[in-house]
Amino acid sequence: MITLVDYGVGNLGSIQNMLKKLGAESAVASDIATIERATKLILPGVGAFDAGMGQLNASGLRPALDEAVLSRKLPVAGICLGMQLMTDGSEEGQFPGLGWVPARTTRFAPAAGETMKIPHMGWSVVSGLKPSRALDFLEGESRFYFVHSYHVHCRDREDALLAAQYGSVVFDAAFERENILGFQFHPEKSHRFGMALLKAFLERY
Repeated sequence: MITLVDYGVGNLGSIQNMLKKLGAESAVASDIATIERATKLILPGVGAFDAGMGQLNASGLRPALDEAVLSRKLPVAGICLGMQLMTDGSEEGQFPGLGWVPARTTRFAPAAGETMKIPHMGWSVVSGLKPSRALDFLEGESRFYFVHSYHVHCRDREDALLAAQYGSVVFDAAFERENILGFQFHPEKSHRFGMALLKAFLERY
């Protein structure tokens, strides 16, 4: 069962609708028992880093998530803020992140004289940085829908999966580290491109 982690800061309905279109059953987990029964996890999220991390810590789900992801190696996909929470931390807040991926979340910094509207909102083309089963169903030029003011930089460049550019800033739009995937964009809002990516997560992991 693919399980969406409900810690109070994610739009679960649109993700469930996309999974339903792909013929996948899903459950929403706000308790440890449901996490323990999961076969795949999705960690969604919108909003500020500390608010999200605070909610996740307060939910009581973190030990079960750490056990599922780090010990049982359950496939997990983080979306938007969910991806950022998987890193060591963010310039946006003070709380440490989950630390599942050696990476840091930083604010967009325009070049001198550059006008950059923040947040980055809209469609952007991505490019693959390494071969991956996550990309099996993507064809040609792929575009995804972004809404974010902060972006992830992987310290281990082998973890970086997709790159995107906003203004002069090239950033990691997705990462993959063993069983852990993170997407800065919203696959559930990215039409056929997002559907292809979620299909790969369902069928290849």
